[in-house]
Amino acid sequence: RAKASLCTNRLPSMPLVGSPRHGPPLKLAGRAQRRPPPRTIAPKCDISSPPARLTRRAVSAASLLLTALPFPASSPQLPVASASETEEEVGGGEGGAPALELERYTDQDQGFTLLKPTSWPKVEKAGATALFQQEGKGSNNIGVVVNPVRLSSLKDFGTPQFVADRLLQAEKKKESTKSAEVISTGERSGRDGLTVYEIEYSLDSTRGGMKRIFSAAFVASRKLYLLNVAYSDTEEKPLDKQTRLVLEEVLHSFDSV
Repeated sequence: RAKASLCTNRLPSMPLVGSPRHGPPLKLAGRAQRRPPPRTIAPKCDISSPPARLTRRAVSAASLLLTALPFPASSPQLPVASASETEEEVGGGEGGAPALELERYTDQDQGFTLLKPTSWPKVEKAGATALFQQEGKGSNNIGVVVNPVRLSSLKDFGTPQFVADRLLQAEKKKESTKSAEVISTGERSGRDGLTVYEIEYSLDSTRGGMKRIFSAAFVASRKLYLLNVAYSDTEEKPLDKQTRLVLEEVLHSFDSV
């Protein structure tokens, strides 16, 4: 516009007939002038928080599906927690297999606690708040992920069955998944009446074969806490009763601190 105005100053006060007119448009009597629409500037994207227009359900759905998806590599590594000395022994495996001892693991910084096998060391993995694997067989593991959400309770998101359906949908979208089926869903009360959802399902994939998955989730202090316990459950070597009891003990122990 500045250039057009400069050219107008150089023209005589009476434009030549047939020459294009420079300068602002003429004001015509009886016709309202239309102002050009205001320019819109796209808001800056803030990857640290979801857009304000997202509903609570959409925000929490994205976080809940983390239990069925690999730990995101872009997530920061969270502080290492400390384990307490509390231990307990649960049963013994079939065929004279040694019993698994469980010890209490508590992360005071992130605000959760659970039981885990003493023989399963903690390993580092990007995006995992805590990850424990059976030595020599990493497909048997216990993982915890903590993410901020806008929920105050899981009940704001949906029922245990609703959450289970979303998890299975996420699993079935993976190319490696051959089949996935919900076995059971439940709800229990945690510390100070906290609502905890528990889900058990079977998963057959090209990565690790047939597995049994035990998942638990709760919301506390505007954070979503997710637990995944995965264990081999093949036709050749199905999950035995005593090992299942140990895994269920781990599942039921997941709580806030």
